[in-house]
Amino acid sequence: EAHHKQITVYSECAEGAPVIYLPVVMGNGSEVYERCRELDCPPFTLVAIGGLDWNRELSPWECDGTIRDAEPFGGQAAGFLDELLKQIIPQAESSLPQPPAWRGVAGYSLAGLFALWALGKQMSLARGECIGVAVVPRFIDYARERTMTATPDAAYLPLGKKETKTPNQHDAARTRRTRAMEELFIERDIPTTLELNPGNHFAQTDLRMARGIHWILTH
Repeated sequence: EAHHKQITVYSECAEGAPVIYLPVVMGNGSEVYERCRELDCPPFTLVAIGGLDWNRELSPWECDGTIRDAEPFGGQAAGFLDELLKQIIPQAESSLPQPPAWRGVAGYSLAGLFALWALGKQMSLARGECIGVAVVPRFIDYARERTMTATPDAAYLPLGKKETKTPNQHDAARTRRTRAMEELFIERDIPTTLELNPGNHFAQTDLRMARGIHWILTH
């Protein structure tokens, strides 16, 4: 239920400014917003969503965990998307001076996968930043085999440089599938960038999210 989620709104109150929705695994999104301000992002509203059951609510399909003995993915993203559209968005935007010019979804790791999946299903969500799209391998085949209900206006897909040069099969697969997603979006004429950042998958996550938000706000 929406009341179990922690919704934190950061807004510069610019009329018609875009709204970015960001599921967060910990914290309240304040560090991401501060990094965005340091990067001189155009005016926007950030809505951080905490209190999620990460593996259950952000995965579009049920599947095994990514490493041995890891918690499996619950496949209940459709329920969270419905809650986002019907409860969280109206709640978060009720205090804004006027409706946003557009809405975007940003996310890190599994939340990045959710962002791309949601953008392909819901026309009211326009742009996305996704980090770590490859958590659920089935997504690439899903995206290739169907025409998305909605087409994102733009997508940002970053990777850690250490992810691209690793014997770790999971990191290597994440890199391969993220590049495949970039190619698919470019084929569909969706403005897309894949950016390499220092470190591995978990390095400087707040800064990476802020860089992605800056990109989708300016493209």
